[in-house]
Amino acid sequence: MLSRILVTGGAGFIGSALIRHLVTESPYRVLNLDKLTYAGSLSSLEAVAEDPRYGFIQADICDEAALAAVFAAFDPDVVVHLAAESHVDRSIDGPDAFIETNVVGTYRLLRAAARHWSGLDPERRGQFRFHHVSTDEVFGSLGPEGLFSETTPYDPRSPYSASKAGSDHLVRAWHHTYGLPTLVTNCSNNYGPFHFPEKLIPLVILKALAGEPLPVYGTGENVRDWLFVEDHVRAIRRVFEAGRPGETYNVGGNAERTNLEVVRTICSVLDELRPRPDGRPHDEAITFVADRPGHDLRYAIDASKLRAELGWAPQETFETGLRRTVEWFLASEPWWRAIQSRGYGGERLGLTPGADAARPEEPPSQP
Repeated sequence: MLSRILVTGGAGFIGSALIRHLVTESPYRVLNLDKLTYAGSLSSLEAVAEDPRYGFIQADICDEAALAAVFAAFDPDVVVHLAAESHVDRSIDGPDAFIETNVVGTYRLLRAAARHWSGLDPERRGQFRFHHVSTDEVFGSLGPEGLFSETTPYDPRSPYSASKAGSDHLVRAWHHTYGLPTLVTNCSNNYGPFHFPEKLIPLVILKALAGEPLPVYGTGENVRDWLFVEDHVRAIRRVFEAGRPGETYNVGGNAERTNLEVVRTICSVLDELRPRPDGRPHDEAITFVADRPGHDLRYAIDASKLRAELGWAPQETFETGLRRTVEWFLASEPWWRAIQSRGYGGERLGLTPGADAARPEEPPSQP
């Protein structure tokens, strides 16, 4: 019987949502292993921090000795691997960290997990799962029609998506070569509470609240499928509990929107919940800016396998999930003000195509 879940990257956006869900909605013990980079914050876990079934260790998945110690002490039944550098624009500016964490880190985590798994008794070995959480960006760019399925060929277009593609291939190789019981999920764009404000939806919310221009790349016609983060973590749990080892499952919200539609919807919700002092609509601040280098046109997920085999479906529509997200940011100013005070103020990233310079030094994350 599964009882101990090791979550890597548990102080990040999706990882913290998964831990909050597991601690409040399941009987599992959960250990959060996180390096606490700029995007990780233990404040996202304050609601469960004192629960005796939750623990935290600050460590880097590239540190083999630290991983060995964690596996020996915690003795997990499931590893959910979410630790990753995840922002396309940052990968354009400085790809080194993406290769190191997403590729090398995944390799070292796989080695540690395989050693642990091989030493378990036969019953626990059969129940063990290594669940790797990935992205739909590994599939490249769609035209105006069609959906990404689990059999879509990989065609990554950015340093970020290439690094995630590499990690996906490593996970599958450890299953086929060594027999490690792995699962891979590829998800569409997540959004929701505690979202780090470098991403589109929180960035636009906070810029609107500050009365600043609302930047939209290019013409705003790039399309993404949007997935509310709490729906995603329910899918993750369903997959590691009931998914078939060696399989891949796509997770999507069935909510395709152009970037411009997303921004206009945020503006509409804010017009209702937090009108501008001058009474003018928020969408008057929309400003079109230079496009991201190599910006993929469209992503869209076919999640029918997950629905048919495991019975998962999203509970939120884009409209209900976005309203919940805006309401959370309006009610959670101390959380995002703390992030802004650590040095990220919504500045534009990803304007140096082909750069291989070191990333600027990040301020240390605070709990």
